[in-house]
Amino acid sequence: MQQILQFDADDPEAFAAGMAALDMNSPLVRAGFQYWNGKRQGRPMPARSDLDPLIEIPRLVPSLMLFDVRLSPLDFRWRLVGSKIRRHFWKDYTGEWFSDDASYSNPESSVWRSMELVARNARPVLLRPVYVGPHDDFIYVENVLMPLGIERAGWGMQMVFIDFIRKPK
Repeated sequence: MQQILQFDADDPEAFAAGMAALDMNSPLVRAGFQYWNGKRQGRPMPARSDLDPLIEIPRLVPSLMLFDVRLSPLDFRWRLVGSKIRRHFWKDYTGEWFSDDASYSNPESSVWRSMELVARNARPVLLRPVYVGPHDDFIYVENVLMPLGIERAGWGMQMVFIDFIRKPK
């Protein structure tokens, strides 16, 4: 089954179709996309300065990540990692670069490929990889990765919402 799907945010059916195609059901991912999409106001992406997640969507912040994107050479830095995510990852990656960790900097990894697609095409991506982390009761994660505009040549940002899906009981 495909686990990465890039879609056109201007197509009102594309997000729902992508969620269905990847068998994703997360209300958190839906809410994160709706927040980002509402901030676009007809543009390809919102500017980072348009967002104030701590005030506007506080219930989603524990499941939010922000990444700095250096375009050349391509690399991603963990800028903000929500508290729920930190609890379900091996460690707190805040401030680290993907290039510092072989598991994230591998161009074959679905996470790297997804973030590269967002960086190169400035369009959101849905991602449903197998969960890798310290908890054995999770089976996979559902993510939406979305570009953010910044005014710094050669750089970008990405906003990611992640939901951890437990194994069926």
